[in-house]
Amino acid sequence: MGVASSPMPDVFDADETLTLEYADLITLSDRDVDDAFFERLRARFDDDTIVELTETIAWENASSKFNRALRIPAQGLWKNT
Repeated sequence: MGVASSPMPDVFDADETLTLEYADLITLSDRDVDDAFFERLRARFDDDTIVELTETIAWENASSKFNRALRIPAQGLWKNT
C-alpha cells in the first residue's frame, strides 16, 4: 500500500507525503524514481537532505531483508493499534 492509497491521507504533511512516496519508489523493485519525481524532491529538499533520506530508506530496506533472511524477529517497537 502506497501513500496515495492510504486510508488516512490527511495524516502526513506535504514533506512527509513526498518522503513516503520516495520510499515507495525506491523500495519496490518494479518501480523507479523518474526525472519528474526527482525534480519534485529537489524543489523541496537540498542535496544533503536527499542523500540522507536515500541512505535512511536504503538502510531500512537492507536491515529488513537481513533480519528476514536470518529469522531475526521484530523487536516489538511498533504496535498496530
